[in-house]
Amino acid sequence: MDNLTPTRIVEELDRYVIGQAEAKRAVAIALRNRWRRQQLPENLRDDVAPKNIVMIGPTGVGKTEIARRLARLTKSPFIKVEASKFTEVGYVGRDVESMVRDLTELARNMVQEEYREENAAKAEDLAMARLLDLLLPKPPGFGGINDKGESNDPLGDEHYGRTREKFRTMLLEGKLDDREVEFEVADRGPEVHLMGGMDMEQMEINIKDMLGGMFPAQTRTRRMKVPEAFKILTQEEGDKIIDPEKLNSEAIERTEQSGIVFLDEIDKIASASSNHQGPDVSREGVQRDLLPIVEGSTVQTKHGPVRTDHILFIAAGAFHTVKPSDLIPELQGRFPIRVELNSLGLEEFVRILTEPENALVIQYPALLETEGVQISLTGDAVREVASFAAEINESMENIGARRLHTIMERVFEDISFRAPEMAGEEVTIDAAYVRGKLKDIVEDIDLSRYIL
Repeated sequence: MDNLTPTRIVEELDRYVIGQAEAKRAVAIALRNRWRRQQLPENLRDDVAPKNIVMIGPTGVGKTEIARRLARLTKSPFIKVEASKFTEVGYVGRDVESMVRDLTELARNMVQEEYREENAAKAEDLAMARLLDLLLPKPPGFGGINDKGESNDPLGDEHYGRTREKFRTMLLEGKLDDREVEFEVADRGPEVHLMGGMDMEQMEINIKDMLGGMFPAQTRTRRMKVPEAFKILTQEEGDKIIDPEKLNSEAIERTEQSGIVFLDEIDKIASASSNHQGPDVSREGVQRDLLPIVEGSTVQTKHGPVRTDHILFIAAGAFHTVKPSDLIPELQGRFPIRVELNSLGLEEFVRILTEPENALVIQYPALLETEGVQISLTGDAVREVASFAAEINESMENIGARRLHTIMERVFEDISFRAPEMAGEEVTIDAAYVRGKLKDIVEDIDLSRYIL
């Protein structure tokens, strides 16, 4: 994080998201402020609130992608939730605290995976020992120690040790991969789920805790080939090494200090200032339920209490029919940074198709190359696809860069279908080819609405 200056963050985002410089600068500053807060004295650190962001812009312009890439860049726990899926307390549906529980679960999985990688060598050694015990079990009554602490059968022990080493060598060389072993693995008990809102979810956590102590861990016998068994045994041994208390503690710490919640469709829970009847009452209720989470509160999870004071919230919405000012004032005040993302046109579409890493013009030829078909996309073909996307977005609903996916799928439909029979062929896609595939759709508005 020390090297992730705002400039560097924007440079990294530029590799995947085209344009939207203002939004990139805003998230880069918000992220850097997190690092700056960690450098402050402890008495000042807790009083520095995160700089939450509202992104305003139509669908398909990069709002979600900016937030997702930001989280990957910093290896932060990240969750995307749709604000419209939540309901006010008292209604049937998920409560807003569930987003924090889900974020904590993601953080725990991230930390657990890091611990597994850190202990991989030790876990593999332990798994190898268990696998050798399964492949070469000691005979009944073999071994034993006498009163002097010496082996009762030193020659037998020596012979068994040599044989075991031979098996280890064969195992490492893959000569035993066709062998099958039978062993016991942990069996997850029945899942307990309760329908309902906040109280029900909290009750579910408590019930699981109670039932966990009532029923002993169950195991079941499985039979599988050596490579698969080694993988499962390695994971089991790796998990045994991890201290669950330390794992939970670090997961909660990471959630609290570096978690990112992306609240999509925030405009769907905003009410027009002139309308305060009907379903708008429930929308305002969701906003009021969101408020303590964004302001900073403590949420009970099955891994322990999680404070939300320093989780970064990034809200996004199109705001076609409402304005950010239609959110309740208290919630507005918790999103001090507002950035507007621009609609995308022809030139942006051309850049999106060609500039990002693993862009669409790289993905499609790579997919078809697996069938032995060589695809060559000319520059004028790429521009033609971008032109069609811009034209259809203008004449129909503007869905931004997502339009490129539907058009590219249409252009490659025939080749994708016939690819297994086209092995060894080379296909050049130029502007004329693109026009031929899309001409009828663009001319027939009803058909274009149906397909695109």
